[in-house]
Amino acid sequence: MSPLSRGGGLLSYRIHQLLSINPKTSASSSAAAIAPPHLLLRSFSAAAVVEAPETPRIIEPPKPSAVMGPNSRRTGVIAVKCGMSALWDKWGARIPITVLWVDDNIVTQVKTFEKEGFFALQIGCGQKKEKHLTKPEMGHFRAQGVPLKRKLKEFPVSEDALLPLGSSIDVRHFVPGQYVDVTGITRGKGFAGGMKRHGFKGMPASHGASLSHRSIGSTGQRDAPGKVFKGKKMPGRMGAVQRTVKNVWVYKIDPARNLMWVKGQVPGAEGNFVFIKDAVYKKPDAASLPFPTYFADEDEDIEAVEPLVANLGETDPFQFGE
Repeated sequence: MSPLSRGGGLLSYRIHQLLSINPKTSASSSAAAIAPPHLLLRSFSAAAVVEAPETPRIIEPPKPSAVMGPNSRRTGVIAVKCGMSALWDKWGARIPITVLWVDDNIVTQVKTFEKEGFFALQIGCGQKKEKHLTKPEMGHFRAQGVPLKRKLKEFPVSEDALLPLGSSIDVRHFVPGQYVDVTGITRGKGFAGGMKRHGFKGMPASHGASLSHRSIGSTGQRDAPGKVFKGKKMPGRMGAVQRTVKNVWVYKIDPARNLMWVKGQVPGAEGNFVFIKDAVYKKPDAASLPFPTYFADEDEDIEAVEPLVANLGETDPFQFGE
């Protein structure tokens, strides 16, 4: 029996049931019994079932005096690596510095537990022209009603750290002296051998070694198991992978230019994007952090704000006691 004949038989059976309703049950049932078949067919259509539209959750702007709890988790920011340099602090100690530029970060999407099943903020960085974006990207920005951004990144947050759509995040989201974790894509080094890529010792330089001074040596056993195990360290493409440098110390921030000076190196080449968030292991003091982010005053002159430097204490590290 074909699906069409089965469907027609089921429909005719349901119509027969409706037409055979006892007229003594109720007035409505009697009206249905004498109704024409073409009116009864409408009761089985899916158009009759209309669900009420779900009201989206409105994220209220948080109060500037919000307190960060022990389980609170702030959002991160997207920055551009400008390069490395060196500075000397007030005690004369040389500090290797990486300069990071927090370029026009805004909230481009808010994800809530009611809709997505978790709390997160999507942050956009930089600017990009419409002709350089794909149609899905353009549809995303238009649906959210936010400016076109060059880079997007999602950061998981706690419920009390949610920010309204379009909120701006600048470099004062962090404070000098705290520790952060910086994630980026390392420099690509191309195809490398086992000695450079994994630090192998190599083969002997003499004593019969011929044309195999930098080879990796044996890669497995004999007939059992008769294969090279997965994950074996061998020559291959080196670099261009995501890495995270933890516990990076923030030495200085410049709110006027949205620049941040951190101690040491971070992954990536100059011009690459890096993702900065509060350190996991060396957690900063919750009382010193702006929560959920820093909100500038409406009448504040950002150009007049002086750079902020970490507190180095009042003890000279080069002054030894008697």
